[in-house]
Amino acid sequence: MSELILAAGAVAWRRVRDAASAGTGASGVEILLVHRPKYDDWSLPKGKREPGENIVLTAVREVFEETGVRSALGPRLPSVEYANGAFRKRIDYWSMFSPGEADSGFTASHEVDKVSWLPRARAMQRLTYPRDAAVIAGLRPRVTVPLILLRHASAGQKENWPADDESRPLDAKGDVDALALAGLLPCFAPTARVLSSPALRCTESVRPYAEAFGGTVDAEAALALSGRSGNSSSRTNRSDALTDLVRDLVAVDGPAVLCLHRENLPKALAAACAALGATAPPEPPDPPLPKGGFWVVHMADRELAGLERYVP
Repeated sequence: MSELILAAGAVAWRRVRDAASAGTGASGVEILLVHRPKYDDWSLPKGKREPGENIVLTAVREVFEETGVRSALGPRLPSVEYANGAFRKRIDYWSMFSPGEADSGFTASHEVDKVSWLPRARAMQRLTYPRDAAVIAGLRPRVTVPLILLRHASAGQKENWPADDESRPLDAKGDVDALALAGLLPCFAPTARVLSSPALRCTESVRPYAEAFGGTVDAEAALALSGRSGNSSSRTNRSDALTDLVRDLVAVDGPAVLCLHRENLPKALAAACAALGATAPPEPPDPPLPKGGFWVVHMADRELAGLERYVP
């Protein structure tokens, strides 16, 4: 069996005003392509994954290194897989809206000597490899906002914690994953409102991420686990509060990260999808979302633009 090489990149796009649309307020879309002198080809910015690197980080790093563009990732786009001699190569792609100046951060190198922003149709014609056209064809150019629903990182077993379960901290693996999340979550939300269940293991899972951009973690009672006392009224009230909170966050339409528990995360995901007029994935998911894993709900114009799950 041939070895599989993993790589990642993005379709960086921007809105531009042209002469034809100047009087209407409409705008067109341009796509960023790179030229590689070694192959004398035009393609999408991309590159190989470094050992141990999360593929999401690969996409952001490679686009920045090749083009100087550093933006958040939007929804996933079609992947490309092909044979390359004795190897197979798979390239995962995401959309990437670029609100800044064109190529002001670009520096020519031996790998990429030119970049070009082109109207979508011209970009597809310029591409050297037809397989890249299918990736651009999958782009729906909408500016998206992320709502990230995170299951707290590893915190050992509750039966081994002698004190109140709310005070159970992350274990060594959880600490490592929290630091990994601090690098991974900014790929989708460089800054965000950060809300957490009051449980220590939850607040500790997102604190490194929030601190990295100077934010804070707000403990939110609606994200806590329902009481285990058997009081059905208490459980119902907590569930309603969670639904209301998620619905309000969708209405605000700003980036947000919520850290909560395995037991109530599906409820939050269902509430987000319902608020966006979509159906949530089946519960329980297959495979289950691991500790430290998260869903990214991509929102655009009060619609669900994409739904993806990741692990650190």
